[in-house]
Amino acid sequence: MVGRSRLFCQALKRRRTVRDFSDRKIPREVIENCLLAAGSAPNGANRQPWHFVVVETPGIKQRIRLAAEKEEQEFYGGRAPQEWLEALSQFGTDARKPFLETASHLIAIFAESYEAVPDGGRIKNYYVQESVGIACGLLITALHQSGVATLTHTPSPMKFLNEILGRPENERPFLLLVAGFPAPDAAVPDISKKSLNQIATFL
Repeated sequence: MVGRSRLFCQALKRRRTVRDFSDRKIPREVIENCLLAAGSAPNGANRQPWHFVVVETPGIKQRIRLAAEKEEQEFYGGRAPQEWLEALSQFGTDARKPFLETASHLIAIFAESYEAVPDGGRIKNYYVQESVGIACGLLITALHQSGVATLTHTPSPMKFLNEILGRPENERPFLLLVAGFPAPDAAVPDISKKSLNQIATFL
């Protein structure tokens, strides 16, 4: 048990966010297995309030990039507080998001506030934000364990995803996950994580 926990910890410590992707394709079965793993996440009343839209069609990826970059230009051009921009400066990010077209897949995760039933009624979902957040964590972990690099992307607002991907009004865009393989010259920031005694207390 101790050995397995140590190996798992070491594997996840190697995970890094990638911003430079190759166009190498992820096998479809890998994506499917990782989505099923994400769908096993604990959630409020087992309502499973999530929907995953997997995008690999170039034209749709291009539309998403254009819409996302429009929001990002406003973010970097004045919407974001200076303090936030300074915190991001170490990563060299800006409004340009070419990875949205280059990477193998985009996975748009939607949070379902309620389930729409055929008679026009609604069935309430519970702990939606918490449930979808846990599912996203499992998805990122599953992809990493499968050898796939990821980038969490959250342009704000993300309502354009409903329009481009044809999702109903009861679904709110939660996260746009970029998934693929690093470009040969990809670089990642040299960062550190907080120590155990900084993130946990044992009583």
